[in-house]
Amino acid sequence: MEVMELFNQEAEEAVVGALFLEDGLIRECVLEPEQLYHTRLKRILWAMKRADAKGKPIDVISVMEEIGTHNLHKIGGIGYITELAGSVPTTANFGFYQDIVLEYFQKRKAVEVAGRIMEEAKTEDIGRTIHHGIQELMKIDKHGSKEDGCILPCLTEIYNDCETEYPDITGIPSGFKKLDKLTGGFQESDFIVIGARPSVGKTAFAMNISTYAAHSDACLVFSLEMAKKQLLKRATSSLGDISNQKMRNPQKLLGDEDWMKLSKAMGMLSTSNLQIYDKAGMDLRYIWSQVRKARRMLGDEKRMLVIIDYLQLIVGDGSKPNRQAEISEISRGLKHMARELNAAVIALSQLSRGVESRQNKRPMLSDLRESGQIEQDADLIAFLYRDDYYSLDSEEKNIVEVILAKQRNGPIGTVKLTFHKEIGRFEEG
Repeated sequence: MEVMELFNQEAEEAVVGALFLEDGLIRECVLEPEQLYHTRLKRILWAMKRADAKGKPIDVISVMEEIGTHNLHKIGGIGYITELAGSVPTTANFGFYQDIVLEYFQKRKAVEVAGRIMEEAKTEDIGRTIHHGIQELMKIDKHGSKEDGCILPCLTEIYNDCETEYPDITGIPSGFKKLDKLTGGFQESDFIVIGARPSVGKTAFAMNISTYAAHSDACLVFSLEMAKKQLLKRATSSLGDISNQKMRNPQKLLGDEDWMKLSKAMGMLSTSNLQIYDKAGMDLRYIWSQVRKARRMLGDEKRMLVIIDYLQLIVGDGSKPNRQAEISEISRGLKHMARELNAAVIALSQLSRGVESRQNKRPMLSDLRESGQIEQDADLIAFLYRDDYYSLDSEEKNIVEVILAKQRNGPIGTVKLTFHKEIGRFEEG
């Protein structure tokens, strides 16, 4: 089998040679010396960058001075430098040659990482090996990135956006019009946290959102607390308007009308874009891998909503000194995943018991359990509050307040929904 050479000497020489032709071109060179294959060209590019940093012009004399006369033999002598300086007639194709050099560097790094994965796979945990390998491969793609601080392209985009008429709901809709009016829908690349005390209705609220969103957009639910079958029973009850009690013993308790509702609800679920993962002991690495796989299958154009129930049950990797540090790392990882894979990520979160000690038991940002990092990472934070959860005499029976406590790119406020506990459905009043 023919072995492919993972370098292009002519392209490397063309890049380095072109830098002699135009004053200031060295500052447009995104390549670092270590990204070249040939040692002597690495030395010359290093000398050029060092000379430029000192304010010297890039020419044969300055390069020789930086390399040192006693080291000239290591790069082929003054003759090779002079030859390089005269080998490229124009800088017009500099960007093209630079891209070729960068591509070969990335190929070499990819082969290196693949070799390391093969070796580690023999002795290390395969899940950890794959995760680390993917992280390293993702870093390779960022080497030599042409992204810079120029604002003109973004200003052009903003101006074009201003001339374009967009719908009121630009993100993934929740199914609740008043909530969507406040948020504009769940925006891709946003990290959203929905917090509440136990048994207030977090999971039911999340499933209401997921079944609605999955009709037009892709929705992935990672359930760390309940089994897939239990969640689907809840979803069927909510969509079919069937009591949860009846679903415990359908054969005995469902009437003819209920069976029709059940069939219709299951038909709606079967044709939706809903996926549920209920593997025990899920960690962030597993969630990333499944979302990445879904993004690859769906393509970049399909909108994707990811729901995690719930954040504090995600298993840490054991590298942090305590659980609070692990939750901080998981929170950062979920935000990074949202941006990297262009998905709206909703993480349900438990709240601390501090809520119970106050007279006004409506949740606040400080009630987020185990980590203030969550508050920093989240683009949107909403709390669920039920007054009848705390007071049997409450005048607002079955009313849930969705309190938007933080929204990075929009207003905060409160939306009231009616919660039909017997079927697990939220509705707007």
